[in-house]
Amino acid sequence: MSRAVIVGVGMTPFGRHPDTHFTDLAADAIEMALADAGMDFRDIQQAFCSKVYLPSATGARVMERMGRTGISCPDVEGACGAAAAGLRLAVSMVETGQYDIVLAFGVEKMPKGFMPPGQLYDDWQCMMGLTQNPQYWALNAKRHMHEFGTTEEQIAKIAAKAKRNGSLNPNALFRTPMSVGQILASPLVVDPLRLFMLCSPDDGAAAVIVCSDRIAHRYRQKPVEVAACIHAVSQFPLLNASSFCTTPTNNPTVYAMAAKKAYEHAGLGPEDVDVAEVQDNDAFSELEYYEELGFCPRGEGGRFIDDGISELGGALPVNPSGGLQARGEPLGASHYGQLHEIVLQLRGQAGPRQVANAKVGLAQVFGAWGHCGVTLLKSAL
Repeated sequence: MSRAVIVGVGMTPFGRHPDTHFTDLAADAIEMALADAGMDFRDIQQAFCSKVYLPSATGARVMERMGRTGISCPDVEGACGAAAAGLRLAVSMVETGQYDIVLAFGVEKMPKGFMPPGQLYDDWQCMMGLTQNPQYWALNAKRHMHEFGTTEEQIAKIAAKAKRNGSLNPNALFRTPMSVGQILASPLVVDPLRLFMLCSPDDGAAAVIVCSDRIAHRYRQKPVEVAACIHAVSQFPLLNASSFCTTPTNNPTVYAMAAKKAYEHAGLGPEDVDVAEVQDNDAFSELEYYEELGFCPRGEGGRFIDDGISELGGALPVNPSGGLQARGEPLGASHYGQLHEIVLQLRGQAGPRQVANAKVGLAQVFGAWGHCGVTLLKSAL
């Protein structure tokens, strides 16, 4: 089997692009990835387009914008985990030798405010008012606070870190630093989560070019190895169901299961990770993922942020890009945006956000109905 490596990445600024068609957003990200690799679009043998809210045949429409070469480009959907599913397909095709060069990209143009519930939930859930995301994020946070003494200040520290890091990222939607006090003074949305602890849906596109390590030497950038790429769906009720049913606490979450598979596949452990990008839809979720991904024991996520471990300059910086809290979340492009950051970090190209001597990076994404992706990247020798 070939090893899959990433030789090119591209990303548009995430934000509001009301006058830009989604095909143009996607084309911009793809062209950046091609230029990054020093590759022509005609070199691409297969493509996958990740999206959630855009119309049918989004991938084919983007191929028309790029120039029809006849390659396959199906749409891949998996809620917030759509890009993890798309990347898994791209990596599998390269690893099994079906193709040497595969393009994986995501694009989205999101409505403002809470996401339209009918796209993600059953009618009965909508009628019962169980469909607004902050509800179940808040329930998870309150349970953690009850069991382990986690505080609102600790959650606010994560949000403040995101805003600081986002101020260093030209692709972020929010680029103004905020203090813990400002975040705690923002309007309460659903206890204990406040307005500036939540991410915003927005527009954007990002792309990665995956190729076989056998031919990576042909391209401009030093390749970054895909050490593991796991996509899974939860066995037990999680995100959608936590508003009306309980997840058995003695069963592993899908995040923990996906991370375990990724670590085993890569021959690595959480102690080997130098930098991480995780799904911080709300600031508490990042704290939860410290524990679920094995960065610290269960119940000690609050101490992890208090001790500065996840800060830039800490032992394990988390979301140096600013995460979803600063970038916002165009669903289909979200995981590719995380990978863009990790690839830059492993190349030493992240500028003022650079994590010193980063060799192994982790990107984790989680979406409705339990879609979860964990990707481990490492610097190729």
